[in-house]
Amino acid sequence: MTASESPRIGVSVMPLDNRRDALVGVAATADRLGFDGFFLPETWAHDVTVLLAEAAVRTERIALGTGILGVWGRSAGTLAMAASTLASVSGGRFVLGLGASTPQLTEGLHDVPYASPIARMRRTMTQVRALLRGERIPLATATGARALKLNVTPAPELPIFLAALTDESVRLAGELADGWLPFLYPRRCLSEGQALLREGAARTGDAERRIAIYPTVPTVVAEDSAQARAGAAWFVAFYLTTMGPLYRRSLERQGFGKEIEAVVAANTPRFAAAVPPEAEALLQELTVYGAPGEVGPQLARWHAAGADMPMVFLRPNLSREEIELTLSAFVPMLESRTWRAR
Repeated sequence: MTASESPRIGVSVMPLDNRRDALVGVAATADRLGFDGFFLPETWAHDVTVLLAEAAVRTERIALGTGILGVWGRSAGTLAMAASTLASVSGGRFVLGLGASTPQLTEGLHDVPYASPIARMRRTMTQVRALLRGERIPLATATGARALKLNVTPAPELPIFLAALTDESVRLAGELADGWLPFLYPRRCLSEGQALLREGAARTGDAERRIAIYPTVPTVVAEDSAQARAGAAWFVAFYLTTMGPLYRRSLERQGFGKEIEAVVAANTPRFAAAVPPEAEALLQELTVYGAPGEVGPQLARWHAAGADMPMVFLRPNLSREEIELTLSAFVPMLESRTWRAR
């Protein structure tokens, strides 16, 4: 993106927030303020397809997406029906975000074995694409059955994005998806991710095929910068010490092993929401935080690194005033539609 192009900014909310009215309210606020996208992850609380349907009728222009739906909790048929319905309800503003999720959520909630996630994502995306094109589903398991198609108007242009952290899953996004949804993926590594996307796209015979990049960026805005840093530290410490090994392993592969060790040590024997000074690089590479006037230039660095629409990722259970403060901090970027990374 060049300085003359329009920076797009999205919003997402950490899934620990289960306040239905508040979540839909974030969508309405973001729409009013001029944000470009509102994406909701689904974990163990609300069915986010229902929440996004509610958001669709309370908003006018903002794109609405799942960020993400796991490929284990719904069949390809159910995913395609939900996507088609949400595209219709929203007037074409819906983006289907899919991902492998985690073993704990897949097995502990859906009672489904977590095995061969790359193959599962490939199969699901292929089947959903076919159904949205109005074709019969390419059956992979019940191969003796008569394959069906959806009884709705086809939606072949509906975007499908893929969450991915490992190299092969990023390549899969480049091969099959319209966009990539990285989370806790260091800003400085986005160029490496772009190279992997191109490798995946080359499998289709078109290495230059454009894949949009929408990273989810933990964001904390507070009048006091130290308070904002504490909030960003909570984000990083929480995901690295309480959410299993997935994010630790990903960041270790990207060269942050010493920083991760420091964070784990600082939160042992009990969680302290701490990121010590020797792990400051994690905050700089993974988050945006500071006073209202400080966060815009930080987010602009994500655009400069290759992000098409970084998504401001809100902490759970913020008050209405805190949500307004956080989102309003980015309004100058949205209003000017010009930026310069500092």
